[in-house]
Amino acid sequence: MSSVSPIQIPSRLPLLLTHEGVLLPGSTMRTSVDSARNLQLVRSRLLKGTSLQSTILGVIPNTPDPASDAQDLPPLHRIGTAALAVQVVGSNWPKPHYTLLITGLCRFQIVQVLKEKPYPIAEVEQLDRLEEFPNTCKMREELGELSEQFYKYAVQVLDPEQNHNFTDHYLNVAFDLSQVLFIATANTTATIPAALLDRMEIIQVPGYTQEEKIEIAHRHLIPKQLEQHGLTPQQIQIPQVTTLDIITRYTREAGVRSLDRKLGAICRAVAVKVAEGQHKEAKLDRSDVTEREGCREHILEDEKPESISDTTDLALPPEMPILIDFHALKDILGPPMYEMEVSQRLSQPGVAIGLAWTPLGGEIMFVEASRMDGEGQLTLTGQLGDVMKESAHLAISWLRSNAKKYQLTNAFGSFDLLDNTDIHLHFPAGAVTKDGPSAGVTIVTCLASLFSGRLVRSDVAMTGEITLRGLVLPVGGIKDKVLAAHRAGLKQVIIPRRNEKDLEGIPGNVRQDLSFVTASCLDEVLNAAFDGGFTVKTRPGLLNSKL
Repeated sequence: MSSVSPIQIPSRLPLLLTHEGVLLPGSTMRTSVDSARNLQLVRSRLLKGTSLQSTILGVIPNTPDPASDAQDLPPLHRIGTAALAVQVVGSNWPKPHYTLLITGLCRFQIVQVLKEKPYPIAEVEQLDRLEEFPNTCKMREELGELSEQFYKYAVQVLDPEQNHNFTDHYLNVAFDLSQVLFIATANTTATIPAALLDRMEIIQVPGYTQEEKIEIAHRHLIPKQLEQHGLTPQQIQIPQVTTLDIITRYTREAGVRSLDRKLGAICRAVAVKVAEGQHKEAKLDRSDVTEREGCREHILEDEKPESISDTTDLALPPEMPILIDFHALKDILGPPMYEMEVSQRLSQPGVAIGLAWTPLGGEIMFVEASRMDGEGQLTLTGQLGDVMKESAHLAISWLRSNAKKYQLTNAFGSFDLLDNTDIHLHFPAGAVTKDGPSAGVTIVTCLASLFSGRLVRSDVAMTGEITLRGLVLPVGGIKDKVLAAHRAGLKQVIIPRRNEKDLEGIPGNVRQDLSFVTASCLDEVLNAAFDGGFTVKTRPGLLNSKL
């Protein structure tokens, strides 16, 4: 553990006897003091003490203090909690008493009671370890060690071979955990130790699609928010188009928690408008009644329309129902927080659209490449992980080895693509860390576009891992990636052939709007990514020898 010496509580503590509950280390509670010994403890120790040590006392649970000093102390509970008195408030009604706000520090065990009057004092033995962390670095080291210990104990708790017999050292009782169901949640399993993950049953819960979020909002979230804010469907209408704008422009999540909060904000704004309208209606009615009573005999029949027209100058209540459209969203929620990566027309060579998976769902990702005179270096930017950097090196190596086959040359006409040429690959959204092998086919397509001078189709997105031989390997997150391509308005998605089975989990309406190309090698990827295919220079036929 830490090399810092632990903090020690005083070996002698005044005892506060209480029967109101148990104070646990790290928790805070209020307790009333009105018995003789406890009153003496507060007056003599807490109110007159001037040091920090004078505010530390021992709290003994389940032990009522006798009402009089003449009575003997009852048997004391042997385990107590050292506490820090944070606040003392006194009152004389209905009788003299104090209210203490105390915070638990650690547990202790009573060795012996040294004296009983005017308040009990005991010699104690500290049971818990208290440490101070002098700097952030050491604190992180301590938290890391605690995390390792937690995982070690969690493995024992979840293992059915050894979780049937445990002893609680806090209460010193045995208990059985073999029949307890533990449920843990995580955004990713990558950070869970392998030994702990091996003892868990993994249930993958994918994020909701946009269509599912819209249905959840209109079936459950909006009725709940209307009820909570006292509104009715006759007062507010939220069309599905508006709900879609909230989902795509104001939230970015796998679930619907933020969507629920945004709908609540809209309902609160509408509730204020409704309340103001009711107030204005009541004010308008009162003014009409006063005018009719005070000036009834002076108003002629031809003057009545003029009086009605005068009331139109007042701010009238809003018309019901209030329709929430894009302009109302901007007024209530402010400008959009997120802009979806829509399919942008690829206007120059060296740009391709890939698909990426995130814990918040799928996203489309633009890959950009440029070349310049240099010494044959490859520059990668966009906060890339090691796996994605390796995919980039794989892509350029495969293209260099197949440059003659596809007639790819650098600016000097050489088939050695890095001959006096530097290549810069960039992945936009540099503030977001990117990693994984699924961008391999996108990088190859982007570089092939750069060196061939041809444009990649602007309605095509792709995903897949590559090998040095030009094979396309399967990747994960196909459903989320395909949904991201559908949201962006793309028409065709290139996926590895071994991921064809994953298309069964995609909603039918999405499959109808998209066409899928399954590829097993990079030749098939390039033929699908460019209009008219990608030409391959065939080698002249060899004469068969007759020998």
